[in-house]
Amino acid sequence: METLKRVYQNYLTKKRSKNFTPHVKKSKRSFWGNVILGLFLLLMGFAFFFPVVYMVSQSLKPMNEMFLFPPKILVSDPTTDNYRDFVNVLANTVVPVTRSLFNSLFVVVIGSVGHIVLASLCAYPLAKYKFPGCGFFNQLIVYSLMFNASVTMIPNFLTIASLGMLDTQWAIIIPGFASTLGLYLMKNFMEQIPDSLMEAAQIDGAGYVRIHFTIVMPVVKPALVTAFIMVFQAFWTNTGDKFIYTEAQKGFAYVVGQLASGKITGVGSSFAGISSASAVVMFAVPLVVFLIMQNNVVSTMATSGMKE
Repeated sequence: METLKRVYQNYLTKKRSKNFTPHVKKSKRSFWGNVILGLFLLLMGFAFFFPVVYMVSQSLKPMNEMFLFPPKILVSDPTTDNYRDFVNVLANTVVPVTRSLFNSLFVVVIGSVGHIVLASLCAYPLAKYKFPGCGFFNQLIVYSLMFNASVTMIPNFLTIASLGMLDTQWAIIIPGFASTLGLYLMKNFMEQIPDSLMEAAQIDGAGYVRIHFTIVMPVVKPALVTAFIMVFQAFWTNTGDKFIYTEAQKGFAYVVGQLASGKITGVGSSFAGISSASAVVMFAVPLVVFLIMQNNVVSTMATSGMKE
């Protein structure tokens, strides 16, 4: 293992060295070009952040402010009544909300972890080894990213039905395993790992599985975290209403969607207020996950495409 440790330490030292500079093309923009670009990015940031501000403000509005025209962006007299009504309605549903939360957590955890493991196992040979059909599979992965989920809805339904998984959480989890977005991201990131790391490990007697889990996986941790966030959001917002029919098997996203559409209401509650509160709740969970893991996401974006 001495050869592997020495090569790996040299790789980390080079990556962290102050003298190491990636091959980045020097910008030829002038001072005013940078100012214009900065203002444009500031404007785009405001455009993307504005819906979040309006959504949170709408959820805190009392009834007398919610239907004003023209609508007010910021709330004048904030209240938490909408969230209180949201909790009260959830507490009175036929199926306990704890059951719906458990279903969603089961799908999110099993689906996200399973996708990361399978995608990394597929990305490793595609990125570091040449075999017959390697180029074809790489192109197939790229082409698959162009298809919308609705295009594959019928084939997925027929496949899940033939496997006998309808009306179970596996009807959502299994198609999520086959998502190619995480596979594409990790494959591109693994291509940047020096071949000397794998060669040193092979000299020390390490097999392919050990190389993958002890060398490749720690190095591509930023890409793994980025893929996890994307898959987590997809599983969290998936209602699964096309595959799951029993109320006790449905997830939290389905219940919240029913609340937002007005199909589940409570006595004395406001449909518009509950809808606004439910939108914030569904948005908050992926946001918290992203904020916890954002450093790794930034690292992925900053180092993607660099060659050492």
